[in-house]
Amino acid sequence: MSPERELPTPEARDLLDLTRELVAAELAPRAAADEEAGRFPREVFRTLGRAGLLGLPYPEEYGGGGQPYEVYLQVVEELAAGWLAVGLGVSVHTLACFPIAAYGSAEQRERRLPDMLGGEMLGAYCLSEPHSGSDAAALVTKARRDGDTYALDGTKAWTTHGGRADFYTVFARTSAEKSRGVSCLHVPAGAPGLHPAPPEKKMGLRSSPTAQLSFDDVRVPAGDLIGVEGQGFSIALSALDGGRLGIAACAVGVARAALETAVGYARERKQFGRPIGEFQGLQFMLADMATAVEAARSLYLTAARRRDAGLEYGTHAAMAKLFATDAAMRVTTDAVQVLGGYGYVSDFPAERYMREAKVLQIVEGTNQVQRIVIGRRLTRPR
Repeated sequence: MSPERELPTPEARDLLDLTRELVAAELAPRAAADEEAGRFPREVFRTLGRAGLLGLPYPEEYGGGGQPYEVYLQVVEELAAGWLAVGLGVSVHTLACFPIAAYGSAEQRERRLPDMLGGEMLGAYCLSEPHSGSDAAALVTKARRDGDTYALDGTKAWTTHGGRADFYTVFARTSAEKSRGVSCLHVPAGAPGLHPAPPEKKMGLRSSPTAQLSFDDVRVPAGDLIGVEGQGFSIALSALDGGRLGIAACAVGVARAALETAVGYARERKQFGRPIGEFQGLQFMLADMATAVEAARSLYLTAARRRDAGLEYGTHAAMAKLFATDAAMRVTTDAVQVLGGYGYVSDFPAERYMREAKVLQIVEGTNQVQRIVIGRRLTRPR
């Protein structure tokens, strides 16, 4: 039950059709089993890269798709509707590529981006630490300049693709100044001294590994500094605005999948001699669920179109992430309720959607942080 879309070009329509075909053939049939077993689908990202779907918002000259964010996010929604671990993985990879794409030197872009965007190199984004999550500027991982290298020491936490990524976009402190003392570095996965911890044991998204990373005198060439020293925090915030839209699109995908499951069940399940979908109580619940999905999609598309037009969109990204992920939590919870006892067992996907939706209210800035971002924008002096 894929929604009708207004897309800017015929090429965008073709990309969405291709995504739906890949979801139906490669993702949906294996999502439940791989989630249950905690298997990470690394080869799926190579398939997406070779299909041109892993670098959609980046320039064609570096192997990207040259597509507007409006199109990229709808592809992410389709992927997340089939398997959240893949939709979220694409969003995180796009986030990890952003610093080099937006702030890297011409040499860095030419050397790094083709493999990143083509699926050969999967990325991870290393900002959070065990004691600095929402207060990202309080990070303590250090990058000390030593001749023509930086020596990295510290620990990163909650790293999606941690231990499975091919490269890490790492934010570390190069001076004592709080937000102005952070820099951004490109770190290959095989660097000596880089040690991933075992993956976290999570309530959902089990096929998407999340792990701590320890850096013990990891040597990074000075040429892999992205931007200039002290620019890292502004790079991180700029990246997160786009990343929040990726999470909003993922949330809409999960909510839509839950809605489709609930609607299909309500049509088929009979009680008191007729399908339960004919009862007004269920119809009202499904109506609210469908309205929430459509509203959330409209909000992320509005923010994306502002981004594509070169307008300020950070507040709109926070609104989209906040509303879409809260909506996904409500919709997936209601889907479990519609299915009743069947919603609570893993033979049906509703309980998985509910577990997955929860993390979307936390990643890329908790929803409490999104409210702070929005509130500050509303109350700051004109």
